[in-house]
Amino acid sequence: MKILALDTATEACSAALLIDGEVRERFEIAPRAHARLVLPMLDGLLAEAGLKPTQLDAIAFGRGPGSFTGVRIAASVAQGIAFAAELPVLPVSTLAALARDALQRTSTAQVFAAIDARMGEIYWAAYVRDAQGEPQALTEEQVAPANAVTVPAGTDWFGIGTGWGEYEQALRVHFGATLHGVDATALPRAAHIVRLAAIDFLAGRAVVAEQAQPVYLRNQVVHKPAR
Repeated sequence: MKILALDTATEACSAALLIDGEVRERFEIAPRAHARLVLPMLDGLLAEAGLKPTQLDAIAFGRGPGSFTGVRIAASVAQGIAFAAELPVLPVSTLAALARDALQRTSTAQVFAAIDARMGEIYWAAYVRDAQGEPQALTEEQVAPANAVTVPAGTDWFGIGTGWGEYEQALRVHFGATLHGVDATALPRAAHIVRLAAIDFLAGRAVVAEQAQPVYLRNQVVHKPAR
């Protein structure tokens, strides 16, 4: 299986290439430079592997939530490559990618992923570790003030994402002693996008390029969880 992935939904710009279970990644924190960086990242990964886009099985992208501009960039680039190379597309949740990061680095059973949405709000969703160690959504993806979120029951929570950096005090009120750790600096990475995309690809959840749409929670209020 060969899948190329990109993410530009937050301050980070990243690209990853999955080849038969191994992942190579480029990652840089570069606000406002995504449009300049992402294509060279993707081209570099393909060149190192000696691959052309037509030799891939699919392309994946971080479909949001996140920066409106950043999510649009990722969707446009993924669609462009998919159209040109006649590839299926795998849109992957940036919140699920954050949750996977937490599950890979900690022993926690439950993750509350939150991205700073500005204007006093966060994009958020809660996840539980499934039998394969991957994130399974417990809630729909939502945008809300930090003091207005509803946390599912549980005793083993880990908080991840920039939403915790801005609103940790307000969020901790919801968790109390059930919160066992926080990483407030983590950003979505294409390395996790591509791993989740591989699961979706095997499950038959790829879509054609024109159906690969970004997710803007402020427009949709609530988005049913899907990788």
